[in-house]
Formats: sequence, C-alpha cells, structure tokens
Amino acid sequence: MANEHSPLLVHGVYSMMGDAEVSRGGSAETGEGSPESNPRKLNTFFGVMVPTILSMFSIVLFLRTGFVVGHAGLLHGLLMLFVAYFIISLTILSICAISTNGAVEGGGAYFMISRSLGPEFGGSIGLMFYLAKVCACGVYVLGLVEAILDVFGKDPGERCIESHWLHVLPQGYWYTVLYSSLVLLLCLVVCLVGAHIYAKASFIILLVVTMSLISIVISPLILSPQRFNITHTYGNNHTVTVNPSYTGFNGTTLKNNLGPQYSLDYSTNTMMSFATVFAVMFTSCTGIMAGANMSGELKNPSESIPKGTIIAVSYTFTVYLLLFLLLSSTCDRLLLINDYAVFQRVNVWPPFVTIGVYCASLSAAMCSMIGASRILHALALDQLFGLPLAPAAVTSSSGNPWVSVLYTWGLVQCTLFAGQLNVIAGIVTVFYLLAYAAVDLACLALEWASAPNFRPTFQFFSWHTCLLGIISCVVMMFVINPVYSSASIALLLLLLLFLHYRSPTSSWGYISQALIFHQVRKYLLMLDSRKDHVKFWRPQVLLMVANPRSSCQLICFVNQLKKGGLFVLGHVQIGDLDVFPADPVQPQYNFWLSLVDKLGVKAFVDLTLSPSVRQGTQHLLRITGLGGMKPNTLVLGFYDNCYPEDYFLQDPAHFPPVRHAESPRGLQPEEYVSIIYDAIKMGKNVCLGRYFFQLPPESKGVTYIKGNDNVDTIDVWPTNLLSPGSASYADVCSLFLLQMACVLNMANRWRRARLRIFVCVATESGDQGWLTNEEQFRELLGMLRIRATIKIVAWDNVACMFRGPNSEGQKVSEDFLCAMNALLREHSSTAAVRFLYLPHPPSNSELSQQYLTQLDMLTRDLGPTLLIHGVTPVTCTEL
Repeated sequence: MANEHSPLLVHGVYSMMGDAEVSRGGSAETGEGSPESNPRKLNTFFGVMVPTILSMFSIVLFLRTGFVVGHAGLLHGLLMLFVAYFIISLTILSICAISTNGAVEGGGAYFMISRSLGPEFGGSIGLMFYLAKVCACGVYVLGLVEAILDVFGKDPGERCIESHWLHVLPQGYWYTVLYSSLVLLLCLVVCLVGAHIYAKASFIILLVVTMSLISIVISPLILSPQRFNITHTYGNNHTVTVNPSYTGFNGTTLKNNLGPQYSLDYSTNTMMSFATVFAVMFTSCTGIMAGANMSGELKNPSESIPKGTIIAVSYTFTVYLLLFLLLSSTCDRLLLINDYAVFQRVNVWPPFVTIGVYCASLSAAMCSMIGASRILHALALDQLFGLPLAPAAVTSSSGNPWVSVLYTWGLVQCTLFAGQLNVIAGIVTVFYLLAYAAVDLACLALEWASAPNFRPTFQFFSWHTCLLGIISCVVMMFVINPVYSSASIALLLLLLLFLHYRSPTSSWGYISQALIFHQVRKYLLMLDSRKDHVKFWRPQVLLMVANPRSSCQLICFVNQLKKGGLFVLGHVQIGDLDVFPADPVQPQYNFWLSLVDKLGVKAFVDLTLSPSVRQGTQHLLRITGLGGMKPNTLVLGFYDNCYPEDYFLQDPAHFPPVRHAESPRGLQPEEYVSIIYDAIKMGKNVCLGRYFFQLPPESKGVTYIKGNDNVDTIDVWPTNLLSPGSASYADVCSLFLLQMACVLNMANRWRRARLRIFVCVATESGDQGWLTNEEQFRELLGMLRIRATIKIVAWDNVACMFRGPNSEGQKVSEDFLCAMNALLREHSSTAAVRFLYLPHPPSNSELSQQYLTQLDMLTRDLGPTLLIHGVTPVTCTEL
C-alpha cells in the first residue's frame, strides 16, 4: 500500500508537436527535460487552430472541390459535406473528452487510444493510424505534383494560358513518380534537418492560403464569362476535347448543377460514384487531431483543444460550403469535371491559386510525414512490436527521431507508385475512419466503464454520441470501399491477436479490465442462487493447497474437473494479524497468481490468515466467491505419511520447500477430519485426492492417453466399500460420483478415456435380486445419458469378513480392509484415475485417526484416486 505522504502518480513526459512539430529537449523515454527546455507557450490560435485548419484544407480545397461538385452536383455535394462533418463532429467530441481527461503526450491519437484501451488496442490502432498518415502524405505529394504539372507540364492540352514557355516538364506515369520522389525527398530533408521550420512557418502558410481563398471569392465579381478548350488523352491515342464555359453567377448554371452526374474521371479513367467521390472529399477531414496532438506545447490544453478544434472545424466547414455554392453557381459541369485546377483557371490572377496550392500541399505533406514519424517513434518507445520497430526509437541529440523519419519516408515512397491521388484516396479515408471509430470506442469504453478517474473537463459528449460516431464511421467505411474496409479490419484483428499473444506489459491500465469489472458486477447481481436448477449444476471447487510445490498435478486435475465452474485455490497461513505490522498474506497473492499462469489453469486465488487451518477453511468456505458463484465442493489432498515431492525442483518459485520426512505435520488428524465434517455440515461436497503426483504433467491440448494401445479408463466404484450391508447405487452420494466422473470424461484431456462403473454384488447367496438391481442400474444410466461399461464384481469373499453394519465407532478389521484394497487393485490397477465413495466422517474427534487409517488402507497403492462424498443432488432425467 502506498504511503499516505507519497506524491501523486507521475509519468515520463514525452511531448510531441503532433502533426506539426518535433518535440525538443529531454528524453522521450525517461521524461527528462525541464520546463525551460520544453516550455508550454502556444496559445489556442497558434497551437490548435492553425495546424488544424492547414491539415483540413490540404490538397482537396484547391484541386478537388470542383471535382466533387462536378460529379456529385450541389445537393449530393452538400450531403457529402454534411455527412463528413457530422462524423468528424462526433469524433471531435470524443477527442475533446479524452484530451481533457489528462495530459496527451507524444503519439497523438495513438497515445490517447493506447492509454485508454490498453496496449493491444492502442498498438494495433496506432499502427493503423500511422499507415493512414503515410498514405495521406502520399496523397498530398501526388496532389502537389499534379498541381505542378498543371502549370509546367509539356502536354497540358489546349489551354488559354499565354506563357506556353513554362510547359517544360515531360509527363507520364514514371515522370510523375520521379517528381513525387523529388518532392518527398525535400520533405525528408526538412524533417531530418529543420522540421522546426515548418512549425515557425505555419502561420505564414495560413496567411498565403487565406489570400488565395480571398482571390477565389472575389474573382466572380471581376471576371466576365468565357469559354475554354480542354483536351484529355485516354489510352494511347484516344483524345477528347470539350468546350466548357465559365458563366459567372447564373441561375441556369446553378439549376443544371443541382443534381448528380457521375461520369468518367479523366485522371484514372474510371467511372465515379457517390462512394468514390466521397472518399476523395473526406481526405479534407483528416486533420482534426492536429491540435490535440500538440497538447504538450499548449499553455492550457484543457481549454485550447476543445475551443481551437471546434472553431477550426467550423471555419473550414464554412469555407467549403461557400466554395460549393460559388462553383455550382458560376461554372458549368463540363468545366468542373474536366479540370481539377478550375480555381486557377477562373481566378483574377492565377498565380494566387498556384501559390496557395503549393503551400497547402507541401504543408500537408510535411505535416503528415512529421506526425507519422512521431507516431512510429511513440510505438517504438512503448516496445509493443519488438525488434522490427526498435531502431525507430533512436533520436538525434536534439531529440529528432530521424530513424522513424527514414522508416516513414520509405513507406510513403511506396505509396507514390500509385501515380494518382484518386487511387489511394479511398485507402486514406478508410484508415482514418477506422482511427476515428477507435477514438470514439475509447471514449465510449471509458464512459461505459464508469471509471472514477474519467473526469474530462469537456462535458459536451455522451455515450450516445460515441456510439453514433462508431456506427457512422464503420458504415461509411463500407460505403466507400467494402474491400479496403474488410482488409483494414482484418489487419486490425491480426495486429490485435499478435499483441495479445505477445502480451506486452504496460502500466497504462487496461480498459478491458474496467469493462469486465463493470459487466461482471452487473451479471453477478443477476445471477440469483434462488433460481438454480439441478439441470444446470456444475462443480464450483475450493481446492485447499498447503504447498503448491507438491500439489501441482492435483491443481491441474481439478482444473479439468470444474466443467466451466468456479475454481478457487485456497490457502491458510497460520498467524494472528495483531502481531504483524502489516498483513502478511497480501504480498503472497502475486506469487499465487504467477503459479496460476505457469500451470495454465483457470482459477482464482483466495488466501487467509487464521489461528488454525480448520478456522481458515471455514472462513474460505463461507466468504469465497460472490453472489451465485460460490464453492459447492471442497477438495483436499489426502492425509497420509507420504513424503511430498517437489514439483518445481530447481524452479525459483516463491514458495517454501516441501516438508521433510522427519518434519512434524502442521495439521493433526483430528483437525483434518474436522475440516471434512465441517464442510459436509455446511452443505458442501467433499473430495479427497490421493496419489495424484503420479499423473504426468499436463501439456496444453494433449489428451491423456497411455503409451500402449489401450485407451485409459476412469473407474467409478459407487458403493460405500466400508459398509457392504448398506450398498446402494441410487443415493445422493453415488449419483454424485457418477456425475463427477462424467464431468471429467467431458474434459478435453480425458475425452477419449473410457468410463467403467463397478457394481459389487453377492452372487453366492442364491438370491438373484442382484440381477434385478443390475438391470435397474443400467436403466438409470440410460436415463442419465451416461455412456459407461458396467463391470459386475463378486465380492462375497470380501463382504463376509465384515461383521454387522459399520456404525460410527466400530472398528473395521484390517483383514477386511486389506481384502477390499486387493479387490480394488485387482480390477482397477490399470485405470488412469479412480472415483471412490467417501464414507461420512465421524463426529467424535477421538475416532479421527481410525477413520483416516481405514481410508489409508482402502486406497493404498491404488494410484490416482479421488474419494468423494456428495451431499448435493446433481443428476436430472428431465429435458
């Protein structure tokens, strides 16, 4: 337990400028770096609004707005705009909630998701978000090259531009890849040498983009209507020339542009649809996390992130809405469909738009490349993917993660081979939608888990908005491209499985544990013990373990016997809490939990401190479990003088060494028998396990079959062998034996074992009643659906040694016990395990030693044996 005066929990601070700037100063891993070396000095405007606006304008604003309106028409275009902003608005609410619930460090969306949902979801979604940024960087670079070729390309078609001497760059697929690679190389140099230049220049870039927008808005007020000639080449020699017109503000133009007219895209030569056009348009909505990623540099992140992000998104929405109306009112559809650079063609001074395109594209490309490299660096620092990403954790002396920048540059270079912006726009959109859905899921999980520490200062969200955001993102993913969506989800699941089985350790907390706690509590309250029915009975076992070193085979065996029921490992430490400065039991829990992991059993652990083992066992029987999940069966190791073997041998397990042969026993016979008697009095079934150390160690997924050709058997003796005169095969205890044997036979490890039931009869008495009893017993097994072989055992010679009923206090002769033991060994010597009837223990403690002696002689040298006394009706013949 933490000291009362210990400081609040601290964590290493790795601050990241997100999509816009490199973190500077201090160690990303250790949290070094003082406020002087990494001050929080950005306000809402420069820290959130500027990077968010630039990220959302990107290439779509100048080069694809006309494309969207031309193919989709004004009404469908507005529908796309509203749907896109509706989706991102829901996600923004989740981002604001999570980002105002604590410090968001390096990695942006990855950091928020991983610290909210745990390493499995965080790592997988983080890698998907990284790939989204890589593809987005490729989109922006290809868009920039497209804009460059539109002005400087050698074969631009019949265009009304006087400066034909500018058309000097040859065009074609490989030339596009070459130019894109050179632009990407420029971005790489900036990221490696002076990434901070981008952060300083972002405001100037925003001013340039704003000037370009102003020129676009005022151009229709100045320019007169005009016509153009535009030629496109399809295939090798097929060319098409169109004569679109710019009409200025015109009601007829607006009317003609209202409806959709999806047609062939001249760059990809593919037919457009609502989904493909929306995929291109949604790339303009992928920068909403740029401000949240900069929380480490903000003066007041809890105020700046919500305010700045919402204002930036509102501003960009207004601009896009205005441009949609402007284009649909002034340009005919042919112009919008056949020229991506329509803003440049109808501008009062085209270089305004050209400069804006270049600035926005280059800014977005560097922003994505820097942001992606920081996400990869954060993934590498968290060591979720091991050696493949380990080099990405390397940084320069100034803190620049140059290796992760090189990783990112290589992957972006691969995306450039797509050659066209529209080709990879669908992949970018699907990846971003998946990342947004994950952010909504993180917020939804935190809200549903009702975690007391989830107290975001931003309150304008609810689980309804989170759930609606998830549904909207997933639906639009499949509307855009079902193939990409299915592949991305499959990749996400594979990454989840990889991280789950790799089991990375973290101190972030696991939302799964909070959700499980919340749901388990709810369902435990619904599990009403008053509604229990014998048809659905299953063993719920409390196994008392003195020392795990000598009990591992029994622990594994009981794990097979529980049939999906509760399994608790109980242990009593002798002592009095008054004499200890702290509870000595609490530090032991981790050792026992490690034991459970090592053995691969599905068990809980419950330890207690008590003056005696008997009192401790009573406590555990009463208080272990919760609600309807409480133990109904007590399992004990057998009480004999065998020297316990050490299962771990040289294994450094944190448990005391096994008892030596000359060491006195900590548990006396009277106390051991009293524990059995107490459990039966409390309505619990009791099982005593002997010789289970002879079972071979378990191997996961391996069925227990002997090395010979004979299949192992499970032998059941449902008769009280210490009381031949009261033989019955249909009492509660006998039927409990049969049920437990069936349960074991259904376990994977024992599924191929044969079940044998031994019926002891007196054949020499001349009374043929045993035949009738046998037939009735067979009929009972049929009604109980128990598939077993019935073996008839004549025990006349043994039963005659018994004199009178075995009432409490009567001493059974040693000859009878030896003969009964010989009978068991004769018929069950080859069995894998035996189930025997455990007689009721004596209430008189003076008879405890005699009781144990009888059990010892009865089961001596039998091999793995379970003596069972059942007090619970567990069989049912009804449907």
